[in-house]
Amino acid sequence: MNTAQQSNAVCPATLSVKDLVRVLYGGKRFGNHVDEVWPNLFIGDMSVANDRYSLWKLGVTHVLNGAHGKMHCQGSHDFYGSAVDYYGVPAEDSPSFDLSRYFFPSAEYIQSALDTTGARVFVHCAVGVSRSASLVLAYLMIRHHYTLLEAINKVKERRWIFPNRGFLKQLCALDMKLRQTS
Repeated sequence: MNTAQQSNAVCPATLSVKDLVRVLYGGKRFGNHVDEVWPNLFIGDMSVANDRYSLWKLGVTHVLNGAHGKMHCQGSHDFYGSAVDYYGVPAEDSPSFDLSRYFFPSAEYIQSALDTTGARVFVHCAVGVSRSASLVLAYLMIRHHYTLLEAINKVKERRWIFPNRGFLKQLCALDMKLRQTS
């Protein structure tokens, strides 16, 4: 699919990727290093991910790294120690990267963590706006039955996000799949 077709790919509820980009551009366009976007679920960047003291202050018990193995995002069980559970997704922030294969495993990881008493989950990538945001959007869609637009609006209440167009297209496909099975 070429870029023009991809940017106009239709999402359920008649929204195109281009329309979703317009929604994402709305509101504040700056971000903090970390924001709580759902109860006990945080999205952030690598500066927080690499700062064990900041994670400790936030009470983080689980880390989902959406840029596992990438430069400056090389978290691991060894880095965080036994106090923090770690899950790495080796994603590229590229529109051609298939992030969708990680949507369900990541959603299950997040939900399993949040089902644990006292858990606080930190999802990050390099900047905390594309890969990590896409994984959290997928979680809200899969586990809380939000549409893609509802999930975007929910997260945008707390954090500026901007998944790349390829990830938006994959999230649209997830939205369509989830609507067909419900």
